[in-house]
Amino acid sequence: MKSLLVLRKLTRAIADVARSQLTEYLTTLTPLLQPQSVLGDYVHGAQKEPVLKSEQAFKDLKALYEAVAPARPLNLRRELSPPFSFSNLTLDITPLDYVHVAQTESGPRSITVRSPLTWTLTYGGFSPKRMQEVLDQNVRGDELQRFILSYLILHVVMKYRPGVTKLLEGLHFPMTTTTTPEFGELPITRMGIGISTYRPSDAVVVESAELTGMDTFEELVNVEEIARLPDPFKERLLEIASRHVPELA
Repeated sequence: MKSLLVLRKLTRAIADVARSQLTEYLTTLTPLLQPQSVLGDYVHGAQKEPVLKSEQAFKDLKALYEAVAPARPLNLRRELSPPFSFSNLTLDITPLDYVHVAQTESGPRSITVRSPLTWTLTYGGFSPKRMQEVLDQNVRGDELQRFILSYLILHVVMKYRPGVTKLLEGLHFPMTTTTTPEFGELPITRMGIGISTYRPSDAVVVESAELTGMDTFEELVNVEEIARLPDPFKERLLEIASRHVPELA
C-alpha cells in the first residue's frame, strides 16, 4: 500500500501537468478544428468564402452517419438536414474510465478504473458520459442525432487536418481513433502522452477500494517509460545524420 500511494501521487502529478499542457495546445488549435473550417456551408455560421473539399467532407460525413447511426446500439434512423448548428465550439478532453470485474474470495466485484493518461477528445458538451446518458434515456430525435454528429464531425475534421495530428504527435500527444461497445461503430477520438499506465493485481485493486470505501481505482504510471519517451523530430534528424555520416550510426 505504501508503494501504491507513492505511485498514485506521482501518476496524478504527471496527469495534472499533461492535462494542463494538452489543454493549452487544444485551445490554440481550436480555430483549425471548427466544423465550418472543413464543412463550409454545411455548417451554420460558416464564412462566405467557399471551403475547398467541403463537398467531399460532407460526403464522408454522410457515409459515416448512414453506416453508424442506424446500427446498434444507436438505432437512430433519421435523415441528415444540413446546415448543422455546430459553430464556435470548444474542445474538451475526458479521462478514459472502464469497468473491471475483479475476482475476490467472496466473488466478482465491479471496479470503475480510470486511465489517467488517456483522454477522449470531444467538442464541448459532448463528453462520453453525456452521450451515454442520452442513450440511456432512449432519446430518438434531435438530441441523439446531435451527439452522434458531434463525434462524426470531429472525426472528419481531424481527417482533413492531418497537420494538426502530426503537430500533436510531435508535442508528445499522439492521437488515435477507436470504437467502444457502448457506442457501437461510432468513431471515438483518443489522445495520450506516449507513456502507458497499468492496473495492478486484483488483490491490490480490491484492497485499495476497501481502504477508500469506493469501488474505483486509478491506473499507475509505468515510471521506466518516462526516460524512454520518444522524440520523433530528434529521431528523424539522427536518421538523416546517419545517412550522410554513417559512422554516427
